[in-house]
Amino acid sequence: MKKIETKNAPEAIGPYSQGYVSGQFIFTSGQLPVNPENGLVEEDTIEYQANMAAKNVGEVLKAAGATYDDVIKTTCFLADMADFAAFNEVYSKYFTSKPARSCVAVKTLPKGVLCEIEAIAVMK
Repeated sequence: MKKIETKNAPEAIGPYSQGYVSGQFIFTSGQLPVNPENGLVEEDTIEYQANMAAKNVGEVLKAAGATYDDVIKTTCFLADMADFAAFNEVYSKYFTSKPARSCVAVKTLPKGVLCEIEAIAVMK
């Protein structure tokens, strides 16, 4: 196994890594909409936060040598299911290959954010 580490995505805020490569598979930790340059959540709209979370997933994938097109499964967490349609609009711009997905509403997310995205990808 190889740990994924990049300064282009937020550092882990707990006892975990940004992701791992194991064999052909890449597993990303859930990515929050945190700006990796300053560690802050800069806006409180679902559109902004979904964009930032997706970009952070992309940076972890890139550090492992993959792209969004290599993703086979995502799990998405929303603080409010009323944001589902707006989240999907942003999400669909990044995950154009339409990987398998679970999307659930949760009571709260770290840092009080509106969404979080994790991914599983396959190396080509």
